[in-house]
Amino acid sequence: MSGPLAEEFLMTITPTAISEIEKHHSTLSCLLNKQGGIVDDTVITRLGRDSFYFVTNAGCRDTDLPFIQSEMDAFLKSKSASAKDNKITWHVLDHHALLALQGPEAKSILQALVFNDTEDEGLDASLDSLYFGTSRWLQLTLPESGMNTPSLLITRTGYTGEDGFEISIPPENGDATDLATSIAKAFTADSSKVRWAGLGARDSLRLEAGMCLYGHDLSDKITPPSAALGWLVSKSRRSDNPSPAFNGHEVINKQLASPKSLTERRVGFTIEKGPAAREGAEIVDPENDNQVIGHITSGCPSPSLDGQNIAMGYIKNGFHKKGTKVGVKVRKNVRKAEVAKMPFVESKFYRPA
Repeated sequence: MSGPLAEEFLMTITPTAISEIEKHHSTLSCLLNKQGGIVDDTVITRLGRDSFYFVTNAGCRDTDLPFIQSEMDAFLKSKSASAKDNKITWHVLDHHALLALQGPEAKSILQALVFNDTEDEGLDASLDSLYFGTSRWLQLTLPESGMNTPSLLITRTGYTGEDGFEISIPPENGDATDLATSIAKAFTADSSKVRWAGLGARDSLRLEAGMCLYGHDLSDKITPPSAALGWLVSKSRRSDNPSPAFNGHEVINKQLASPKSLTERRVGFTIEKGPAAREGAEIVDPENDNQVIGHITSGCPSPSLDGQNIAMGYIKNGFHKKGTKVGVKVRKNVRKAEVAKMPFVESKFYRPA
């Protein structure tokens, strides 16, 4: 998305101070409806003064695209502008691909493929200076063919809590499949270091890292403060009249100012040995005849914690403090559980020393 009104528009549908993002820096944010509910979570990267690249969930495509278009139409109308004025140009990257390379060996694997153009003195080809939440245009050399790829937008980020990268791959001859496949083959050439990972592996990693999955831990009825994502609301936007105003700011900023007004909060849980608590499992108060006080939204045994049952969910305000003893109904039995600090496993993001 680009154009002289692109930044202001993005600041009306997200609570983030997009204006404060530096070039080639990214931020996690969320799309908000008028009630302050989360339409989707997103990562937004500034590519230039008036140019932004953002990634949303493929599973939310059918709701995200109409939402953005509708909000943009209303925004342009409020500015007495139209799509023909080119105040905002929006390109949906239909035929791009996205690869995520994650884990402790990600940097060394990727660095071995980065093409170092010694004639381009302005290009920094070292990944040592590419920190979490930053991006760079780089080419890769594919060993199988010896050919260089086009410039790829490579961002040091991910959805696992591990160090890693997301690589945006443009289409060649109308489609990115062949190029993405060639890059993936180069990554996985040494199967002792890199392997394909399915959604199950990703899901356990993101849960260990305390990260939300839309449609499970987030919905358009849940606000950022309720989801323990109040930090997505930039400090400069936490006023009665943020400029520009963002969707649902009246509700969200009131909740941030008075957390006791929240009816429920997203928290983490550790649960005793036995079957894992899955989405929908009821959370109960063992001190009050097992009265229902919340529900699980994500849960699994943690591979990184020797099978410890972990989960996250929403619990009635007042029961959200770390160490609170609760029960979780699993297969008709109430299992002992405790509110726990997240992340369950410390993240390994690569940041400046």
